[in-house]
Formats: sequence, structure tokens, C-alpha cells
Amino acid sequence: MLYSKTNIEKYPNYKMKIKNNFTKATGNRLKKSIASGMETCKTIVLCSLLFFWGCKAQQMDTSQLQILKISENQRYFSTQDNQPFFWLGDTAWLLFSKLSREEAVKYMDDRAEKGFNVIQVMVLHELKAKNFYGASALLNQNVSQPYLMEGKNPSNQNEYDYWDHVDYIVKLAKEKGMYMAMVPVWGTNVKAGDVSLEDATKYADWLAKRYHQNHIIWLNGGDTKGNEHTALWKSMGETLNQNENQLITFHPFGRKKSSTWFHQEEWLDFNMFQSGYRRYDQEEEVTAHGQDNYKYVQEDYVLKPIKPTLDGEPSYESIPQGLHDPSEPYWTADDVRRYAYWSVFSGGSGFTYGHNAVMQMHKPKDENPAFGAREYWNEVLDSEGVNQMKHLKKLMLSVSYYDRVPDQSLVLNNVGEAYEYILATRGSNYAFVYTYTGKPMEIQLGEIAGEKIQAFWFNPKTGEEQTIGTYKNTGSYIFTPENSDDEINDWVLLLKSVAS
Repeated sequence: MLYSKTNIEKYPNYKMKIKNNFTKATGNRLKKSIASGMETCKTIVLCSLLFFWGCKAQQMDTSQLQILKISENQRYFSTQDNQPFFWLGDTAWLLFSKLSREEAVKYMDDRAEKGFNVIQVMVLHELKAKNFYGASALLNQNVSQPYLMEGKNPSNQNEYDYWDHVDYIVKLAKEKGMYMAMVPVWGTNVKAGDVSLEDATKYADWLAKRYHQNHIIWLNGGDTKGNEHTALWKSMGETLNQNENQLITFHPFGRKKSSTWFHQEEWLDFNMFQSGYRRYDQEEEVTAHGQDNYKYVQEDYVLKPIKPTLDGEPSYESIPQGLHDPSEPYWTADDVRRYAYWSVFSGGSGFTYGHNAVMQMHKPKDENPAFGAREYWNEVLDSEGVNQMKHLKKLMLSVSYYDRVPDQSLVLNNVGEAYEYILATRGSNYAFVYTYTGKPMEIQLGEIAGEKIQAFWFNPKTGEEQTIGTYKNTGSYIFTPENSDDEINDWVLLLKSVAS
């Protein structure tokens, strides 16, 4: 049930039905008729189970951001007008609960300027969640009872509730040109038995009706295994799927992928896996892949039906290796780049970056920062790793997009293992080959169009290109990066067809 504190106190038996009417229009669900006075319709007490979730939903202009869809070849994302969309996500799990309006603007401005187009966030990290202003998200810590107050004035704590703040940030993201990938409720709450299937379904229905905008993507699950509480996750996925203009996936537990449990589900539009946070020598599960996140992509790539896949949670920058022990070494920008290029070149549809301090919005007053956080969120907005992510996005969008395929046949002799593993991808008139250690690599030519090719070195740290030379597009050639004796000397070899 949906409650308003003000009217529960005044009129405990008052009931009100509100119905949102939707019609299909070019695949988009639009509000049919809601009077402008709807903005003041926030005095809700008990809405009927049939209609009760609709009242406080707000109409937002979505003209600035197109509907996202799956590309025609089912491998990637595209906009409604079929333009390539390379998913470059940033992780801001606690954005809704930790940041003020002003801080949210600072964060969003920064990420938009750096080329990010998706922000991953938890709607509810825990059932007792409160936001920066002290407003609780729920009544009785029950997901089926969002805590709503009359009014929405941010200067008045008796009006500006948790969901007003979520509304503000969701709208802010749209204004900045970014999509919001939202986890309805973190999986630990479900695993603890604090969320029932019935309540989860009601909550998902309310979310879908309130946040029906084009720029919302749903991350069902939340660091959890799909073979636990499966019926609940399926019900949430099916319920969220009522908006045809939104994409849905499942955010899984560490070293797991959504395809293991839900690949055949109609509500699952694309796959997501979590590859972080263990080193090779820390991996305990036989079925996991240590740091080799490209293997998750390779496994998803051969599944039917074809669906896009991406690493939605690699090891974050500045987080302990193994996650829980801060005495261990911390993952660095070098590691983040490796995860990014490995996963994308193996067929991934994008990549999500994360920084330990930013994902939890760590602040000086936090009593118990998680996972050994050493910096504050606003101090690391310009970290080394985050500034390098835009180079990958720019590179992938600089060539023909939808014909790209992973192709390890380009790498002759030894593709290497562990950090020395070399990954290749190509389109009709280009090929990209990534080496993390800068070792010499023999490349098979003749696999892209043209009698001649031009070769370049692309520096993933800076985005700069260096011309190597022009070659006949036959036989093979050994390419050796500069400074190949350095331990971390990653490069991308670019091969491009020369026009006749």
C-alpha cells in the first residue's frame, strides 16, 4: 500500500484511486491524459491494489534522450534512429541516498563531461534507507510502502521526501544526456528474507509506472544469484517489463552472469556479468575466471537467442584485490583499462567503470567506509582511470559499428595467457588488437578489405595515435610496441583499410 504521512494522521480510513492511462505509440508508453493539477496530487493515503501506484508519478520531457533498443544484429545497443550507442557506464550506487541536490549536480556534470552515458545506481540499498536530507524511503521498512509526503519543496523537510529526491536526480540525468540504470532493491535484502514476492511485485509495478521515462534502464537483482529467490526475480523482471521503451537486465553476484539463470526470459533484453574482484590466485570457484573477464563475454556470445552482454561490475579502481581485506594491494587504473579493452574486444556491447570512493559516495563523516575506501568521492572525480575511459568509447565509435566481431584468428602463434593474453576485434575495414603487456604480436593480414592497410599504435592511456606505416594486406607481420620491456605497457594496434 502507498501512504502519505500527512493524511494517515488526519484521515486514517481515507482511500483514493488514481489510474494512469497508457497508450502505445511507436513502441513507447505515454501518459494519455493527466491534468496539470497532477503535480499537486501527492496527498495519497491508501490506493487500491488495482491503481494505487500511479498518483505521484510525474510526467517528464524525454525529448532530449532517445529510446534505447537492441541493434538489428542483436549484439549491441542503438538509439531509436539506429545510431550506435556504446554503453560507457559509471557506478554511483549510493547516489540517491548520499548526495545532496547540489552534490548530484556536481557529480552529473563531471560524468557527462567525461563522456559517460549511463549511471548505475541503487534505488534502495537497504530497507531503512534515508537520503541526504534524512527522508526515509519506506514505511515499516516494506518495499510495498513507499513513504510519500504532500508537496515537493526541497527547502521543506516536511514536503521533500526520498522519492522527490530520486525524481530530481532522474530528471537531472536526462538533462545531462545520460541514462539511469537503476537497481530496484539490492539483493542482500531479498536474501535476508526481508522482501516477499508479493511485496516485490507491487514495488516493481509502482516503480515501472512512476519511472517510465525513456532514459531508465532496469538492473533487476543486485549482487545476487539468480538461482536463489528465482520466482521473485522473475516476477520483478516481468513486472518491470511493462514499459516497452525501457531495457532490462539482471545484475548478478561476483564472478557470475545473468545468462546462467535468465537468458531465455523475454524480459531480459541484454546480459550483464560481474567479473570483479579477485586475482588469479584468489579465485576459488572452478567455474569462475579470475581476472579473465573476456571469458564471460565469450560464453555469452555463443548463446541463442543472441543478446548483448557487458561487464557491469569489474574490479573498481582503488579497491582491495579480493575486495574485503584492505591490507591487500589495490586495483589500479591499469587494471581498469585491461578489463575494459578485454571485455569490449571480445564482443562486449559496452563497459561500466567504477571507483571505490565514488560508487559509495564516501564522505568525511562516514563512520564505516566500505571496502577500505581511502579517498572521498569528490576528491577522485579526476582519478587516473576515469579519465581514460572516454578513449575507449571514442575509439569504438570512430569506425563502422554494427559489423564488429571478435576475431582471434588475427593473432598468430601464441595469444598468450593471463596478463599476456592478446585480444582482437575487427569490422569490414578495420581491426583492433589489444596487448596489456606490450609483447610483440604476429598478426594475420588480409582479413579486412583493401589491397593495403595502414597501421597505428593507439595509446589507451592518452587516446593518442602514432602512425606505424602502410603495408600490403597479405601474409602476416610482427608488430612490436615501444617500451615493450615495461610491465604495464598496454597498446591497441589499429589496422585500417587504405582507400584505393
